[in-house]
Amino acid sequence: MSLDSRQSVEPAKRDTLPKRGGHGGMPTHHGRRNTLNANFASALEALWANRLRSLLTALGVIVGVAAVIGAVTLTQGTSALINSRITGLGTNTLTISPGATQSGGAFSAAGTRQSLKQSDADAMSGVAHVQNVSPVISVQAQIVYADQNTNTRVQGVYPNYQSIGTWTMSEGSWFSDADESSGNAVAVLGQTTVDNLFATSTADPVGQTILINSQAFQVVGVLKAKGTTGFQNQDDVIYVPFNAAQARLDNIQYVSQIAVQVDDANNVNSTQAAITTLLEQRHNLPTDGSADDFTVRSSNQLVQTAQTFTQTLTFLLVGVAAISLLVGGIGIMNIMLVSVTERTREIGIRMAIGARRRDIRNQFLIEALTLSTSGGAIGIIIGLALGLALTIGFSLPFAPSIVSIVLAFAVASGIGVAFGLYPAVRASRLDPIVALRTE
Repeated sequence: MSLDSRQSVEPAKRDTLPKRGGHGGMPTHHGRRNTLNANFASALEALWANRLRSLLTALGVIVGVAAVIGAVTLTQGTSALINSRITGLGTNTLTISPGATQSGGAFSAAGTRQSLKQSDADAMSGVAHVQNVSPVISVQAQIVYADQNTNTRVQGVYPNYQSIGTWTMSEGSWFSDADESSGNAVAVLGQTTVDNLFATSTADPVGQTILINSQAFQVVGVLKAKGTTGFQNQDDVIYVPFNAAQARLDNIQYVSQIAVQVDDANNVNSTQAAITTLLEQRHNLPTDGSADDFTVRSSNQLVQTAQTFTQTLTFLLVGVAAISLLVGGIGIMNIMLVSVTERTREIGIRMAIGARRRDIRNQFLIEALTLSTSGGAIGIIIGLALGLALTIGFSLPFAPSIVSIVLAFAVASGIGVAFGLYPAVRASRLDPIVALRTE
């Protein structure tokens, strides 16, 4: 074959050779997918080859994510418990408590002032939208039945307090208006009190006679449990008619508090303002709110206060846990830089046989992302287990937050990208000739 014929054939042969990456030299979707799969496989192989180091590197992320999930689960359980307890106190309710006493310029605890009377409660029944109202006398008393005794809270209330406190009966009945007007010595027991007094007895509590501070009371009913755990055990209580409590247990003219039930949630704020004005007039107080004679709180305000408390606690705990995530990210960056240094010759070889800079960058970025996401997944599992253990230990409801789980995993992944990007870019910018000379 002549030289001219060879020259005419060779260009044609070159034109028929497949071009790298597809048409026009551009990488096809299939080619990009194969490259990504290869990078991912190479990253997993590198991490598995140094699995102990990889585990120790991911430990910071694991601890951080677990701490976040555990802290949020604990505070969510606390919030759920507080909300359920406040809801159990009654819906659309207002609680009027005495103010704080002042002695020598120093204020005592709220509720220590003797300022509220039964007549104040009776006057509130005429306020618009007030559905039920009851004065409350609260005393701590020694309770005795047969050879069992306990110390519990005894409250003297009106018969309509059952509706205010949303109490339902487990056995027997609530005391009646006739019991109140006659001052009959009858009592309704909470479930915890029943357990403390009748646990060793086969007798039915209803119809039995108990001693409250040496005063005989007949049990007429047992309440359904509202919950025996938390900050205040609502079931560790005894309710008696107000007149009976005043005559037999606490013979003073002042009451511990006044409970009010409003007919509709939309009328709570207006009723609260009306009651405040009424008490200011009855107690001859200035209308600017400067006198610390009483406090009117709604159930909504209690819920908001509880939510503010739990939110503050959540931010504090999550902030501390975020430091662990930051430390974990720094650990990932550090170990990736070490990995780049150790594998400099490998990087040079890969570049020499055709690997592009973005292939090198993606490989190390995938390694960092795999470390962080694996640590995040393990951290979520450990965090949920930790949260479950804490809620069980503190007798709280287990209420994991899906939002916090997704957010913690997203942050862990973001940390892998953020702290793995610099080592990956540094690896991709290595000079292949210099890298091949590295021992």
